[in-house]
Amino acid sequence: MQKKHGQHLLKNPLIISSIVEKAEIKSTDVVLEIGPGTGNLTLRLLELAKKVIAVEVDPRMVAELQKRVGSSEHKAKLQVLVGDVLKIDLPYFDLVVANIPYSISSPLTFKLLSHRPVFRSALLMYQREFALRLCAAPGDELYCRLSVNTQLLAKVTHVLKVGKNNFRPPPKVESSVVRIKPHNPPPPVNFLEWDGLVRLCFNRKNKTLGSIFKTNAVTELLSQNYKTLASLNGLPALTDEQIKDKVIEILDNNNYDEKRSGKMDLDDFLKLLVLFNKEGLHFA
Repeated sequence: MQKKHGQHLLKNPLIISSIVEKAEIKSTDVVLEIGPGTGNLTLRLLELAKKVIAVEVDPRMVAELQKRVGSSEHKAKLQVLVGDVLKIDLPYFDLVVANIPYSISSPLTFKLLSHRPVFRSALLMYQREFALRLCAAPGDELYCRLSVNTQLLAKVTHVLKVGKNNFRPPPKVESSVVRIKPHNPPPPVNFLEWDGLVRLCFNRKNKTLGSIFKTNAVTELLSQNYKTLASLNGLPALTDEQIKDKVIEILDNNNYDEKRSGKMDLDDFLKLLVLFNKEGLHFA
């Protein structure tokens, strides 16, 4: 196994069977698997799916996978893409079922969620703490920017706990399987701007929004974005002080001044973004 690829092969057939069952694979489905390793999960997916697209970065694993599947009656249903999943263009797929490298959990999750057309569902193995952050609700200790951003784009549910001894070699952390069902159609939100707002809010999630948004750094950011917007759209110029006054007015008039990010839900963030945008204030 190569440490740089984060390779931990799932070896327990009972866990593999449980994942395959919970994936709800149809005979017409194209299934994407990331990091198939030696094919323990791949062989089970091939039994049920119309086609399996396996993305593997390690050529040694590709050779082992092709050798193993080569003697299977389902070998014609396997397509192997060799390369870094974060760098290659992914083809069409209906489902994702994978034990992914934990080191790329966040960028891979958002790459999948930005894929078009929208896939039906993903069943992914994550490090336990990352999985709990994905699923966390407002008020939970682990509720964070990751929770809010993922839940804006998808319904996320914790499916299965998986102990470290179910892998070879065993990882240093416990694992969990999570189901991600993208909202279709996706929400009509500029994600870069949404993330700009959420990033600011969660930099100090236990502080009030009033204390976060009244800082000079936030005023400068909003002021710079406003100047760009104003020059492009012929809007009146505003000083930093006028921008700050607008921010205070938005927070005070809509009862956001004393709110804390760690207790706010998606609707709270969406409403706040709309209020800022109405006043010409943008986060990206």
